[in-house]
Amino acid sequence: MEVSERNKHHYILSVFIILLAFIFDNAHCIRFPDRVAQPARDQTDQHHLQTAVFALGSFWRSEAVFGCLPGVVRTTVGYAGGSKPNPEYRSFGDHAECVQVEYDPRVISFRELLDIFWSSHDPRQVYGQGPDVGNQYRSIIFVNGTEESRMASVSKEQEQTRSRSSIVTTLIIQLGTFHPAESEHQKFELKQNTFLLQLIGNLPEEELESSSLATKLNGYVAELCPPNIQKHIDAKINEIIKKGWPILREL
Repeated sequence: MEVSERNKHHYILSVFIILLAFIFDNAHCIRFPDRVAQPARDQTDQHHLQTAVFALGSFWRSEAVFGCLPGVVRTTVGYAGGSKPNPEYRSFGDHAECVQVEYDPRVISFRELLDIFWSSHDPRQVYGQGPDVGNQYRSIIFVNGTEESRMASVSKEQEQTRSRSSIVTTLIIQLGTFHPAESEHQKFELKQNTFLLQLIGNLPEEELESSSLATKLNGYVAELCPPNIQKHIDAKINEIIKKGWPILREL
């Protein structure tokens, strides 16, 4: 009696496995996992990385502006330039919304980041950018040391020569404390795209914030990548959709 019962259980289990194999073999859509461990954090040698901090309006868009640049490893939005000791989004006093850019100077220089800064907002607008008006949206280059201060000053003078009819209002300030913003503001553009979040494996918040891949995709979603990078990411995503394999690990 025991042998017969055991054979019955084996038969049911075998049928169940065959059904599962049939279902997965005939699936024609992308199979999204609930959670996939993030691979090695970065291929870049961490010892060579440097950081730069800029304020150029809403930090959601500012983060996306820098995310896709070659040499940029990761970005973080936050608050700087003010006196409030513990700024929060609903109460950050005289701080400005800004983005911290972690980059490899062997690939992209501080001077090149300055070029992106100038071309990505209107430095002549006083205390705001477009519809975003307020002290928190002012234009600032935060510098760390004499050399960065010199380069920032030179670039500001060059920007001023482009138009003598209006004043470049951008401030150049030595960076004090950079306060990272709350989690919901990090990689904001990417978080609006559920499909891409699934495509990279539904990373937990902490991994998503520090992910180089998420940094690039945040710029991609906002359509702020250089055209060649935007097309490259398009091709990668289309390839995954065609194959039906869910995980995008690198670009």
